[in-house]
Amino acid sequence: MPKKENVFSSWRGWCGRVTSRLVHRGWRAVQRAGAVTAERPGPYRFGRIGVGTRLAFPQGTLFGEPWIELGEHCVIGEQVTLTAGMMPDVDLGPEPVLRIGNGVVLGRGSHVIASVRVEFGDDVFCGPYVYVTSDNHSYDDPDQPIGRQWPRSAPVHIGPGSWLGAGAVILPGARLGRNVVVAAGAVVRGEVPDHAVVAGAPARIIRRWAPDEGWQPPLRTPAPVPIPEDMTVEQLLALAELERERGREGERAREQAGERNLDVAEHGLEREPGAGAS
Repeated sequence: MPKKENVFSSWRGWCGRVTSRLVHRGWRAVQRAGAVTAERPGPYRFGRIGVGTRLAFPQGTLFGEPWIELGEHCVIGEQVTLTAGMMPDVDLGPEPVLRIGNGVVLGRGSHVIASVRVEFGDDVFCGPYVYVTSDNHSYDDPDQPIGRQWPRSAPVHIGPGSWLGAGAVILPGARLGRNVVVAAGAVVRGEVPDHAVVAGAPARIIRRWAPDEGWQPPLRTPAPVPIPEDMTVEQLLALAELERERGREGERAREQAGERNLDVAEHGLEREPGAGAS
């Protein structure tokens, strides 16, 4: 039975909708104002922020910015942590410690921790919650808490064009080649050659490109066809409608084939055993 609404409940509902819109509009304004760019660095003094690079608001933990260099046209998601050094306000010398190349994407909630050299090549794409670190806890002394023991550190290099899936972990000393794919949740250490796909914990190579053989093992699906650069929005919409029409035609053809098979089966059942025999 529908509930009766009085003037007060209608007014309260209207106020709730207006408040919701204002909150979301205000939050979007805060996000725009709080984003960090080369033109609007906020309280941070990075060693370099390239043109077109943007750190979304709210940012994660940021310190050691003078030893962090960000290339051009990078996208740094919300709550991404970037740190150089073990702690804030430490002089790390004349050279950058954390260097992120051009066109790098770091997904929401990712962490990049560098006390020694960590380098991302150009066009590295990372999913959300990726963890890259040059430092790992040590546990040599059985009498000391692990968190109080001096960590082991080693440089990290991630080759250009690589893709790190959601939740991937890159450990100290890892060196990834060009166009490496790291599966979601993989834990990577050591060397990974160019054009390899790694997965698991610890990560192992599950597929690799060979110039004379192609991908081994072979890919299960054909490569997607890229959209031509000169294609307009109207052409894309027309193409999508054409694909939908082809799908509907295929469905009708399958339905008709199913009806024909059903008719054949029914007629076959109606025939008596031995009918048509001489």
